[in-house]
Amino acid sequence: MIVLENLEQFKTLYRDGRKWNRCVEAIENIGNIRDGVYHSIGDSLAYMIEDGVAKNSEHFIGNRRYFDIHYYLEGQETIEANHKQQLDVVMPYQDETDREYLAGSGTLQTVGQGQVVILDNNNAYRFIGDKRIRKVVLKVTIEDGYFLNK
Repeated sequence: MIVLENLEQFKTLYRDGRKWNRCVEAIENIGNIRDGVYHSIGDSLAYMIEDGVAKNSEHFIGNRRYFDIHYYLEGQETIEANHKQQLDVVMPYQDETDREYLAGSGTLQTVGQGQVVILDNNNAYRFIGDKRIRKVVLKVTIEDGYFLNK
């Protein structure tokens, strides 16, 4: 898990590459989209605004084809993350959902307004919180801007 202090830091560190530029494009478009509805840019990125009480996950979630980027607009939540190899599989990977569920414990980090969190595929994560948050959730394909199977 990578935690950046603000969007400007994200733009500076990840300025090269189509997928990173599309992430910034998506974030800059949030004034034009409805909450809770996924939108896409090309075939490599889907994004939406989540607004409400932070979702508490019983199990860690791991992905293989997509990684998540969360940009916090309001509020804060705690993310618990760990390397997948350090966790026990509860439900094996399912290609249809691009998810696997794991159990164990990890490192806790509280994140909030203005921060950007990158949750890569080597890690699994779960959310802990009971307060309202508003964030942009981006699902970014691990491939360089296209699906290899298309």
